[in-house]
Amino acid sequence: MKQVWKKSAIIAALSFAVLTHSASAASTYSAKDGDTFWELSKQFGISLQQMLKANPMIDPNNIYAGLTIVIPASKVVKTAETAKAAPKEKAAKAKAAPKAAPKAKAAPKAASKAKMKAKAAPKAVKAASKAAVGKSMKMTSLDKKEEIITIGNSNYNYSEVVQAKASAYTAAASENGSWGAVDYFGNPLKLGTIAVDPNVIPLGSKVYVTGYDHGGLPVGGMMAIAADMGGAIKGDRIDIFVPQSQEQAKMFGFQYVKVFVLE
Repeated sequence: MKQVWKKSAIIAALSFAVLTHSASAASTYSAKDGDTFWELSKQFGISLQQMLKANPMIDPNNIYAGLTIVIPASKVVKTAETAKAAPKEKAAKAKAAPKAAPKAKAAPKAASKAKMKAKAAPKAVKAASKAAVGKSMKMTSLDKKEEIITIGNSNYNYSEVVQAKASAYTAAASENGSWGAVDYFGNPLKLGTIAVDPNVIPLGSKVYVTGYDHGGLPVGGMMAIAADMGGAIKGDRIDIFVPQSQEQAKMFGFQYVKVFVLE
C-alpha cells in the first residue's frame, strides 16, 4: 500500500510540474499574410511591448506568411491540485491564529513608543532639512520645473525628454509599401502622427515635439502620437508625417528636436 501511495504521489507531482511549466512557457505562432504585432497582441491577450521584447530579431514592419513568432506566456494556470491545497492552507492558518492573540496585550506599549518617535520626528526632519538646504534646494526646484511643460494655456506633466534626430515622411506609396497610408495601428496617416523606436518611446505615447523648422508643420511645436514605426527609425530617431508632397517633405532634411513624452 505504501509503495502504491508513493507512486501516485510522484505521478501527481510530475503532472503538476508539467502543467505549470506548459502554462508559463512561451509558445510559437506561424505568421499569416496581414499579421501585425498589434493584432497578435490583442489576439493572445498580451501587451504590444511583451510581443516586441519576445521577438527582438523580427522587424515589425516585415512580418510575412510562415514567419515563426514567439508568443510570451501571460499567466500561470492554477491546477486542481493547487486549488485543493488552498483551503487546507487557510484552515491551518486559521487554527494557528489564536496563539498569536496574546501579543495584542503588548500593543499599547508599542503604540506609546510609536507616539514618542512621531513627536521626535519633526525635529529630526527640520535638522536634516537645514543641513541639506544649501545642497538640495536648488536641485529640487529645477527638477519640479522640468517635470511640467506649458503648451498654450495648459500645463502637462512629462516623464521623459528625448533629444531626437528627426526626418519627415508622406503618404506616398513608395514610402509606406504594402501597408498603405496608415500607421502601425491601421489608422490613416495624419498631421500629428510620428514614427518612433518603441524601445525608446513606447507606441501609443502622447508627445510634444518642438525645435523643428518646416512650413508644413505648426509653428513652435506640435502635439503628436507615437503611432507608427519604420525600418530606419532606430534609437533616438523619429519620422514626422507631413501632409505634403515628397518634394516638399525632402526640404525638411534632418533636424534635431526635443520630444517630451507626456504622462
